[in-house]
Amino acid sequence: MSDRDEDERGNERGRPDRDPPGPRKFQIQIDRAHYAVTDPSMTGAQLRQVPPTPIGPDRDLWQVVPGGTDIKIGDADVVEIRNGLRFFTAPAQINPGAGV
Repeated sequence: MSDRDEDERGNERGRPDRDPPGPRKFQIQIDRAHYAVTDPSMTGAQLRQVPPTPIGPDRDLWQVVPGGTDIKIGDADVVEIRNGLRFFTAPAQINPGAGV
């Protein structure tokens, strides 16, 4: 016997006696700060709105790829959200030697 049932559309649903009510929450990090989001997929523009002070256009948003090359996330790019995803921001325009 399974701990999960399916609704009329074939989607898994938890048992009310074991799973908390409400949408599933995913734990992600942006610039080392922890956030809980409920959307299973989000655009770069939506991710920029997650922190209390949204990420401005002067910064690029990157997804951390452990052991690989990090991915720059554009505003229209869609990210499949899962627990433990990490993102960081960096200046959009880097001017070497500026201010010297």
